[in-house]
Amino acid sequence: MRSEPACLEDIDYRHPPGLDRSLIERLATCRWIAVHENVLLIGATGVGKAWLSCALAQKACREGRTAVYRRVPRLLDELHLARVDGSYGKVLATFVKADLLVLDDWGLAPLTEPQRRDLLEVLEDRHGRRSTIVTSQVPLAKWHDTIGDPTIADAIRDRIVHNAHRIELKGASMRKGRSESGDKGRKKE
Repeated sequence: MRSEPACLEDIDYRHPPGLDRSLIERLATCRWIAVHENVLLIGATGVGKAWLSCALAQKACREGRTAVYRRVPRLLDELHLARVDGSYGKVLATFVKADLLVLDDWGLAPLTEPQRRDLLEVLEDRHGRRSTIVTSQVPLAKWHDTIGDPTIADAIRDRIVHNAHRIELKGASMRKGRSESGDKGRKKE
């Protein structure tokens, strides 16, 4: 994958190792968005989760779909500020009505009670109506620890995971390789 703007056609299937070309080709059809499925990208820092999520969103936009990208910490900050200034419903609607919502950097820090509830609101309103991509360094088995409340954790996981295409990215950080070698990007296969 490359450091330029994300585009599925630029995927180098040699890195990260094990990336399933047939699954990416199926996702490139955007049928998963039409039937309101999700994509879950799990892997270590720098393996290309955010890049791949943006490439999928860019493809969705080229197919006439709407997409919104947010890092989870910023999404939660926006929702908190919206509660304070009275625009919560309007801000929530922005995240709910997009055909595709990309939630990047899921689970970087434990969630507070209000954050758990806000995230559940977004996912509940989207469930079965819209598609969501979640990127995370946190393995699914540890999501309960990050979310905190077991009941809300079950509800959040259920709305994301049960109909998700799961992609686990492995390998070394692509950022580290580029910074050490001066490589601006890898040629596609």
